[in-house]
Amino acid sequence: MGSDLSAVMEQLEAAGTAQNRKVYARHGAAEPMFGVSYAALGKIAKPIKTDHTLAQQLWDAGNHDARVLALRVADPTALDEPLARRWLGDVDNYILAEGLGGLCARTPHARTLSDSWRDDPGEWPASVGWFIVTCSAEDPDVWSLEELQGLLDQIEVEIGERPNRVRHEMNGAMIVMALRDGSLRSSVLAAAERIGPVKVDHGRTGCKTPEVAPYVNRTLAHRTAKAARQAAKAAKLRAG
Repeated sequence: MGSDLSAVMEQLEAAGTAQNRKVYARHGAAEPMFGVSYAALGKIAKPIKTDHTLAQQLWDAGNHDARVLALRVADPTALDEPLARRWLGDVDNYILAEGLGGLCARTPHARTLSDSWRDDPGEWPASVGWFIVTCSAEDPDVWSLEELQGLLDQIEVEIGERPNRVRHEMNGAMIVMALRDGSLRSSVLAAAERIGPVKVDHGRTGCKTPEVAPYVNRTLAHRTAKAARQAAKAAKLRAG
């Protein structure tokens, strides 16, 4: 049995705070919104799990927090291209752009949608298109190494001239490309050095666009340490 829209909206409203509304506004979110923390959103989403009908109702409610929740409970296997494109038309900030991009990356249409949006002159369609790359670049079923190299070449040529948030998403895509493969990593790090620091205006927030090389190195070190811990744990279990 699906969740009731009015009951969920009441939960969202009760969980909202004026302070969060101020914070989210600085990040580009617009009214109407309740200002629900991500911790509270997680608690509301947990019992819902996946409810695609509710997700559509939440999105159509037009409330920022309801749309963030919609992207969490939507069923990626049921998100068709027309609905994804309709939702894109409502995106007006990076929070929803990355939420929609992350959802689209889990659908069978990830590649098609990314291909149709990355070169859009608008900030939000292109941001979603490039964030799909970020979320799927390590998946060989979505991208070949040659295709990613082509995207890297495009980024190097265009990143300085694309809209503000698109530059941030292109930078993020480079980081994940570098984690995919050693030879591609070398190409990414060389390109990042030629590009230099990527300038993104994050407004009145503490957010920053990470430098590619340090972020890649930290992530690789973290993955190596995690693998070592898992190997040690497995060896201990085998030893009895």
